Amino acid sequence: MRKIYLLVATVLLACCSYKSYAQVPRIPEASSTQTIIQDFGLGKVTVTYSRPNVKDRKIFGGIIPWGEVWRTGANAATVITFSEKVLIEGNSVPAGSYSLFSIPEKNEWTIILNKVVKQWGAYSYKQTEDFLRFTVKPMRVSEKRETFTMAFANSTTKFSDLYLVWDHTSVMIHLQTDDDAKITANIDELMKGDRKPYYFNAIQYYYENNKDVDKALGWVYEAEKIEPKGPWYKLWESRLLLRKGDKAGAIAAAEAGIALSKASKDDEYERLNKEALDHAKDY
Repeated sequence: MRKIYLLVATVLLACCSYKSYAQVPRIPEASSTQTIIQDFGLGKVTVTYSRPNVKDRKIFGGIIPWGEVWRTGANAATVITFSEKVLIEGNSVPAGSYSLFSIPEKNEWTIILNKVVKQWGAYSYKQTEDFLRFTVKPMRVSEKRETFTMAFANSTTKFSDLYLVWDHTSVMIHLQTDDDAKITANIDELMKGDRKPYYFNAIQYYYENNKDVDKALGWVYEAEKIEPKGPWYKLWESRLLLRKGDKAGAIAAAEAGIALSKASKDDEYERLNKEALDHAKDY
């Protein structure tokens, strides 16, 4: 009976505790917090920031004075984290977390990566703790953005643009991966074993990054022996041959890719091979 009593008491206490916790009143933040994550090369870029609203106020040159350090958001200073080394506007930045501050001006913004994270606003900001400063040009946008927004765009395996948009102002920060040597080494290592799972990605990476065409073509021909009915490798064969200047070979490969696509009822690769064929004919 004592064990039963203790069990019932424990359950009742847990329910009361949950009820008490669930009933704690909450007030929403005026500036909501958002975290955005972008896959980038071998790693990721993560940005956590708070999003103030215009609320019929004058923003830049108003509540955000010209020439003063801004937290690039609201509440705590914006934090940007790189899991791998990157290039920002041509500047090398090691993996790690940084506070992202800015100094808005009418014709130029200074973007700041500061080594001290978890700062509230810019009140304790110290320039001596800056890791990097660079300048970018603001752009006026016709459509009003009520809520301050940060977003990635134009993202590839090698490049990405981080946009800061608020009210009628937009600022773009260009990012570039700095891991080509590491990716190439990874491909070389993977291709030492069973190559079949890695052919497609390796060929695509070499093509999109303007690397050794002959090496990529060698992988294409090897892959075609393993998957002779695959129209995707004919697509890459056509693209790579055209890059080498072999127009006739590119046309023949694309035509073969179209035939294979029709045979397997693969509408997507039929379309892609037709695009490659048209491109080769216009070359």
